[in-house]
Amino acid sequence: MKRLIAFLLALVLLGGVFAFAEEEADGDDSNPVPIDETAEEDDSNPIPVDMMEDEDLEVEEEINQGRILQYGDHGDDVLALQTRLKDLQYYTGNLSGRYREGTRKAVEDFQADFGLDQTGVADLRTLSILFSMTHRPLRFGSTGSDVKELQTQLAQLGYYKGKISGNYLESTRKAVESLQKKNSLEVTGIADADLQEQILAGKILASSEVAADTDTPAPNLANYLVDDNENTVPIPDEPVTFTKKLKSGSSGKLVKEMQTRLAELGYYEGPISGNFQKYTVRAVKAIQTQNGLESTGVVDETTWNVIFNDMHAVLPDATPKPTPSPSPIPFAITVDVQNQITTVYGRDDKGDYTVVVRQMLCSTGMKATPSDVGDWVLNGRHATWCIFPKWGNSYARYWTRINSSIAFHSPIYTAVSNTAMKIKSYNMLGQRASHGCIRLSVPDAKWIYDNVGKGTVVSIVEGMESDPELRDALKLPPIDKKYCTPISTPVPTAEPEYSAAAKPEIGNKVYKEKSQGEEIYWVQRTLKDLGYYTTKCTGKMLARTVKAVKAFQEAHGLKANGGITQDLINLMAQDALALDAPATTPDITPEPTETPAPN
Repeated sequence: MKRLIAFLLALVLLGGVFAFAEEEADGDDSNPVPIDETAEEDDSNPIPVDMMEDEDLEVEEEINQGRILQYGDHGDDVLALQTRLKDLQYYTGNLSGRYREGTRKAVEDFQADFGLDQTGVADLRTLSILFSMTHRPLRFGSTGSDVKELQTQLAQLGYYKGKISGNYLESTRKAVESLQKKNSLEVTGIADADLQEQILAGKILASSEVAADTDTPAPNLANYLVDDNENTVPIPDEPVTFTKKLKSGSSGKLVKEMQTRLAELGYYEGPISGNFQKYTVRAVKAIQTQNGLESTGVVDETTWNVIFNDMHAVLPDATPKPTPSPSPIPFAITVDVQNQITTVYGRDDKGDYTVVVRQMLCSTGMKATPSDVGDWVLNGRHATWCIFPKWGNSYARYWTRINSSIAFHSPIYTAVSNTAMKIKSYNMLGQRASHGCIRLSVPDAKWIYDNVGKGTVVSIVEGMESDPELRDALKLPPIDKKYCTPISTPVPTAEPEYSAAAKPEIGNKVYKEKSQGEEIYWVQRTLKDLGYYTTKCTGKMLARTVKAVKAFQEAHGLKANGGITQDLINLMAQDALALDAPATTPDITPEPTETPAPN
C-alpha cells in the first residue's frame, strides 16, 4: 500500500491534483452504494489523464519520490501501469499486478512510439507521458479497436472507403495521408495523438470541404532580421504563425522549434527533444515573467508571439516588464445541494456576482459521502480526461479541480472514448450520486472547463429552499445509448410578452398546483415584481408558485389556499399597476413675494 501511495503521489505531481474517487451510484439516496470506510483515501484519487496547464515548479522538483517500475516488481502500482497500457492497447495480458515479460514488452513498445529509450523500464519520464496521453499513435501495422474507430471517423469524413477492419494497412495509411494533405498538416501517414484529438474535436476538414487559404509556412529560424535599435532581439523575417496551444506533455516538431528558439534567447538549457517537460515549463514561465505575462508555463498565442515575433522581448538578464493588473474574476459559482443545481453568476454594474449566466442540473455527493460544503477558490487545474483507479479504472471528461478532494466533471465513462459513457450516471443528474465531486452533463462540464478559471470562488451550499420550478426547467433530454449524446436538444420556448396591465381573463376557472400556461407565467412575473416569487418564471405552477400565491393571499387578508382565481388576478394587477404608477407631487400654490420696503 505504501508503494501505491508513492506511485500515485508521483503521478499527481506530474499531472495535477487528484480528487477523491467517484463510483456510479446503483440506487437513489435511500440506498447509497456502501463505502469501504477502512480504505485509504489515496487509493481513490483520480489521475488526470492529460497534464495540467498550471504546474508548480516546486512540485515538479519532488517528482523523484515516485517508484520506477521494472521487471520483477509487483503491487497495485504495477496493476495501474498494466491497466493504463491496456487502455492504450499496448498490453494484452492479464491484469496481474506483476511486472513480467508481457508488461516489459508493452512498456518498450510505448517508449518506441514516443521516441523514448526502449529500456522496458517504466521510469518517471515514461510514466508521466503514459498518463498524459489519451491516444496511442496509430501507424501501418497497428491493430485494435482504436484503429477501427479511426477508420470509422475517416470514412465519415470521406477519406476512407475500405473495410472497417481494425487493421492499419495501406488503404488506411493513404486515407490518413489524404487527410493530412487536405488539412495542411505534415504528411506522415501516421495518426498521432494530436491528429486523433483534432478529429474527435471536429477540427478536421472533410474531403468534400473547401480548404481555407493556408498560412505562410514557418520560416527557417536561422534567418533573422535585426533592428538597428540595440535593445531589440533578432526575429524571423516573416512572423511565425501560432497554430495550437502547447503545454506540459505536448510533443513534436512545434515543441522542438520552440525549445530551439528559447535556447537562442537564453531561457532554455535542456535538450532539444521535442518533449514539453520540466525544463521547458521552467523556461516558458521565465520568459512569461520577464515579459509581464501571467506565469502559467502554457504557450498560448500571446506567449508564442513573445517567443518568436516580438523584437522587444525582454531577455533573461534585462529589467523585466511590469506585470499588468489582473483582470477581475468574471464568474462565481454556487452549487445548491438541496436542488442539485449549479449556478454560474457574472458581475453586475457594481462588480457583484448577481447576474445568472448559466444554470445546470448536477449530481453532488451522496448523503454518506457528501460534497465539501464551503467556499473554495479554483487554482485553474483541469484535464480533458481523468481516471479513477480504485473503481475499476473508470473515467470522466472535462475535470476541473475544486479542491484537493473534489472536482467538476462529466458523467462516468468505462474507457477513454466518447461513446463509453455509463448511461445511468447521466440519468442520475439532478440526484445525489457521487462520492463528493460535482457531476455535470458533458456540455455543461465542458463549459466550466472552457470558461471558468483560476481564482473563481465555488460555494457549495446545503439547506437552500426547494425550487421545483427551476429543476423542472433544467430537465435534461434522454441520451442516445449508442453515441452517448442527447437524442434531441430542446429549443427553449420564447417567454411570452408581459405587461402588468395585460392581465389574463380566466372566467370561473381556478388554477391549482401543476396547472400551466401563459396565465401562470403572468402570475409568476407579477408576483416576482411584487416581491413574493423569487425563482424562474416557467409558466408551470409548482410548489414555489403555490407558496408565493399563499403569501400574497395572506398579505391581503384572504384565505391562503394557493388557488388562482380571476378576483386574485385582478388584485395582483391592481397592486402591480400601483407599483408602476409614477409618484405625483401635490400642487402647491406659491405664496406671493413681499414687495421690498423702499430705502
